[in-house]
Amino acid sequence: MIVVTGATGNVGRPLTQALTEAHEEVTTVSRHSAEVPSGVRHVTADLAEPASLAATLYQAKALFLLLSGDLHAPGARPTDIIDLAAANGVRRVVLLSSQGVSTRPLGPTRVALRVVEDALRSSGMDWAIVRPGGFASNALAWADSIRTQGTAAAPFGDIGVPVVDPADIAEVAAACLLDDQHSGGVYELSGPEVITPRQQVATIAAALGSPVGFHELTRDEAKAGMAQFVPSQLADDTLDILAAPNSDELRISADVERVLGRAPRSFGDWLDRHLAAFR
Repeated sequence: MIVVTGATGNVGRPLTQALTEAHEEVTTVSRHSAEVPSGVRHVTADLAEPASLAATLYQAKALFLLLSGDLHAPGARPTDIIDLAAANGVRRVVLLSSQGVSTRPLGPTRVALRVVEDALRSSGMDWAIVRPGGFASNALAWADSIRTQGTAAAPFGDIGVPVVDPADIAEVAAACLLDDQHSGGVYELSGPEVITPRQQVATIAAALGSPVGFHELTRDEAKAGMAQFVPSQLADDTLDILAAPNSDELRISADVERVLGRAPRSFGDWLDRHLAAFR
């Protein structure tokens, strides 16, 4: 049995689908109840309270670990989840980390993630680490304003990064969970091209066949919006990248193709599957 945390998210959902299509027994975990594919077991648990996962991890062979925003907050102890997995006999853990661990190693939230990565490496379990950059699905934050007002707002409108499709992250994670050859692997994932927020909005407008206005937020405005969902320091670390990506953050990674045998999906590919959200 494979346990998937973050089951309701942009990575957890396609990962669950990929594992069920591989005929694996899957248990999904999230804070709240969720619809899951037929044959998949779902449990509610809070990763901030690792003990709530103990019964779920017992007799699991593998765990996909996604750390939600509050597990990046001061005082959080995500390494306790790794200790619990090892104590319950889990043989393999795939950790969804962040590209920033290598590209911005001194950022406070990246230091904390490095601690989690190091704890996994020393856990005695098989492991793999997936480090994506920005998600194509972050564009869903514009869905309501595009539908109702025909506008989208973002900071740093003309500064781009090679955003990655969460479905690619999920498929790489599935491969790492299922195939021994990926044990000990660290995979940095990107999309196939650098694309700016303004270009993303233009792509959405073209697909809709109607104009969409673009409003450029100040950094402070963007942080105020992000801070409603993630700790302030994580918002700052993310905005640092979006404001001035370095050469490593602009690099098109070959890791999606190396694992999956195909090129990564583009922003347009992602949009084709999610266009209804913007109508």
